[in-house]
Amino acid sequence: MLSLATAPTEEPVTLDEAKTFLRVDQAEEDPLITALIVSARVSAETITRRVLVTQTWDYALDSFPLWVLDVPLPPLQSVTSITYLDSNGVSQVLAASKYKVDIISSPGRITPAWGEVWPPTRGELNDITVRFVAGYGNAAAVPASIKQWMFMRIATLYEQREQHSTENLLALPHAFMEGLLDPYRVLTV
Repeated sequence: MLSLATAPTEEPVTLDEAKTFLRVDQAEEDPLITALIVSARVSAETITRRVLVTQTWDYALDSFPLWVLDVPLPPLQSVTSITYLDSNGVSQVLAASKYKVDIISSPGRITPAWGEVWPPTRGELNDITVRFVAGYGNAAAVPASIKQWMFMRIATLYEQREQHSTENLLALPHAFMEGLLDPYRVLTV
């Protein structure tokens, strides 16, 4: 189970950038456009299964894997902590020296350090929590094609906000828009 611990402090697209793209000058639309920016980011993150700007997440597991623990929501920046319930039911923090973090792979991975094994746990639901930081970094680091997709998504939602039919959203150049995100999709087997 994934849960957001610390939300992003910025969006990949600023309000001024979105307003320029939409050709909107007045401030009356700012709350709507701000909400559309957040919606577009969340949609892009859902479609790609990635985190765009820096965020902290908790990933709960029932048990340690045999060896490699895949960390969802790339790109992984760092692992803050791994906590677990030991066999006595006492919460423990696994020392960082006991595991190795791979931030290069996508998704990121964690394995026991050389000569180490995962510790035994209580064997209950959500015994383990991996707190990690993910995202490309700040807004400037988000790939341009993802930002372009967000601009198109924001414009579509802005222009069609009064229409209550999903048919209108499907009438977009949907394949083109989704194609912008294709290189960034995390595929699962």
